[in-house]
Amino acid sequence: MILDAFRLDGKVALVTGASAGLGAAIAVAFAEAGADVVCHGNSRAPDATCEAITRLGRRTTAVRGDLVDREVSRTLVETAVRELGRIDILVNNAGTIRRGPAVDYSEDDWDAVIEVNLSSVFRLSQQAGKQMIERGRGKIVNIASVLSFQGGVTVPAYAASKGGVALLTKALANEWAAKGVNVNAIAPGYMRTDNTLALQRDETRNRQILERIPAGRWGNPSDVAGAAVFLSSSASDFVHGHLLVVDGGWMGR
Repeated sequence: MILDAFRLDGKVALVTGASAGLGAAIAVAFAEAGADVVCHGNSRAPDATCEAITRLGRRTTAVRGDLVDREVSRTLVETAVRELGRIDILVNNAGTIRRGPAVDYSEDDWDAVIEVNLSSVFRLSQQAGKQMIERGRGKIVNIASVLSFQGGVTVPAYAASKGGVALLTKALANEWAAKGVNVNAIAPGYMRTDNTLALQRDETRNRQILERIPAGRWGNPSDVAGAAVFLSSSASDFVHGHLLVVDGGWMGR
C-alpha cells in the first residue's frame, strides 16, 4: 500500500529547534507517523513538544544547547544515540535571524547567524551522516528558505546562510546518494513563526507580503510537516539533493 511508504515506524529522528514553530510541528508529525524523536531546544526547552510525542505513545528525549557552541552539535548526536540507539533521520531546522542594513551589520551578528544556520548544519550532517553511511541508509532534511533563491531585505547573514544550506544540501547529496543516504531540503516561504514576528507586526510589510503570496495567507508550521514526513520516509527514496519549496506560490510569481 502506498500509504505505508510514508510511515516512519521504528525510525529514530533528531529534530533541532523543536521547541516551537516548524521544528515542533515536524517533530510531532514524525511521532504521528510512528517515529521516536529527540527534540532539541536552545533558550526554550522542548518540553511541550516532548509531552505531545509521549501522548502519541512514542519515545522521546529533550536536549538543550546553543548551536553557536560547536560542541553542542556533537553532544546532540551522542545523546540521541545513547538515549534512543541511533539516528535514522536528521532534521536541521534550528535557525536564527538578525536584521539590519548591510552597511551597519555587525560582525558578531554575521558570525552568530552563519554559525547556527549553516555551520551547525554541516557539523550535524557530518556526524550523523557517518553513522548513516555505515548502516547504508538514512535521511537528512535541511530547512532552507525562499531566501535561498532571493536576497531578502536587511537580512544579509540569513540570506547568505540559507543560500549556503541549499548548496550544502546538493553537495552532500552528490557524495552520499550512492551510499544510501538521502539529503534534501525544504524551502519554506513566509511562515508564522518567532523569526517572522517583526514582519507580521509591521503593517506595511505584512500587507506587501500577503499581496505577493498567491495563497493569500502566511504559512503555518503544520504546512511544512507533510513535506518533512515525505522527505524522511521511503516514499522519497529516489529523491536526492532536492529543494522542496513550501511557500503558498511565492516563488511562482
